[in-house]
Amino acid sequence: MESAYFALKKSMLGRRVLRARTLPGIAQEIYALLTVYQVIRIAIADATGTVPETDPDRASFSIALQAARDQVIQAAGVIADTTIDLAGAIGRAVLDNLMPARRLRVSPRAVKRPLSRYAYKSLRVDRRTYKATISIDILLTGPNSP
Repeated sequence: MESAYFALKKSMLGRRVLRARTLPGIAQEIYALLTVYQVIRIAIADATGTVPETDPDRASFSIALQAARDQVIQAAGVIADTTIDLAGAIGRAVLDNLMPARRLRVSPRAVKRPLSRYAYKSLRVDRRTYKATISIDILLTGPNSP
């Protein structure tokens, strides 16, 4: 779900904000955006399913979104015949611009420690206790000094 909201915020909306000014309007806009997101993801999955051994993660959401926008603007071939092409114009655009295959991860992800205002104690410092040696030297100055 978080990746869907990220795609909504970054790819679909860009820098625009929701236009609705009421809570029902905002809910309606969010549901509409989620529906369009799901339709585009299904189109990507259907398109990559037509080519053997092609993972859907190689397809670009941005390219599919732009192809869908072009289809809505052009409205070309919307009701041409009853045969449904699962790849379609969106699928062809996605398949023409596949990203490279995902590389294998050679090292696991590391969780970074949060930054703190206080310095962390070093793990390599020897913290064993030692006996302290104290020496006191008294120096006399004044009229009675030799």
